[in-house]
Amino acid sequence: MLDVSFHQGAGLLSFTPQSELRVLAVASQGQAETGMEVLWQLCASLQRLGYPVVVLDGTAYETEASPGLHHLLSQAPWHEGASLNLGDIASSLAVIPAAQGLPELARIARATDTAPLQGLLPYFRAYGLLVLHAPASVLGPLLTHTATTPLVMMPPGAAGVLTSYQTLKQIALHAGLPCTVAAVLQENSAPERTQAAGALRTLQQCADRHLGGRVRTTTLSAHNSQDMQRLALQLLENAGTIGGTMSAMPIHNLTGLPSHGVRSH
Repeated sequence: MLDVSFHQGAGLLSFTPQSELRVLAVASQGQAETGMEVLWQLCASLQRLGYPVVVLDGTAYETEASPGLHHLLSQAPWHEGASLNLGDIASSLAVIPAAQGLPELARIARATDTAPLQGLLPYFRAYGLLVLHAPASVLGPLLTHTATTPLVMMPPGAAGVLTSYQTLKQIALHAGLPCTVAAVLQENSAPERTQAAGALRTLQQCADRHLGGRVRTTTLSAHNSQDMQRLALQLLENAGTIGGTMSAMPIHNLTGLPSHGVRSH
């Protein structure tokens, strides 16, 4: 069940009764323009469901003109007086540059032997949903203590299969997590659908052979709002949480990953 009214009311009134913060992860890859467009559409769908969303964008660097997570981490948590002047980036969808801050979180976690995302809760607990958008090499070390299902948007062609497989492998090595791989169709034509289905099959076969099959695949049209909402609901259903009850996810060897997986086309 999606408790929409609770999250919407809490967000609008700036209440923070929830003890946990839902977290989604979206791996950034080479198709920057398409990937960002889909990310914004997914976030818009989640907001329409009543979830106040904040995005930590690991592809955007913090600067003095555009402060972000790096600046926020240098302050005390919000309940001790911390604040972040978002300036021009403040909007109905909060997008915070985090290219420096996200790796800092991983370094702090290694040094203190704590869950990497735990320290974010005091800063963002007023939101219903935290979206991490970053390369797999950054996401993997951050997701070791939360059971989310990262989203990988597969670029077209053979190069897209290879890039997506490398992303799946990095996340599996670091966090032992399954992923959802989405082929985003621009024209939604029959040839494009056929090509995407073939690429997803190839990727699934590689994942079955080398990663234990821990991947879900799906196809969606970039211009179909129902497709975007469907994917948003799937991600929300498999979201992780940040909170006081976080438990560590086991780090699996690739050969130790279960051989079954959930697939949807």
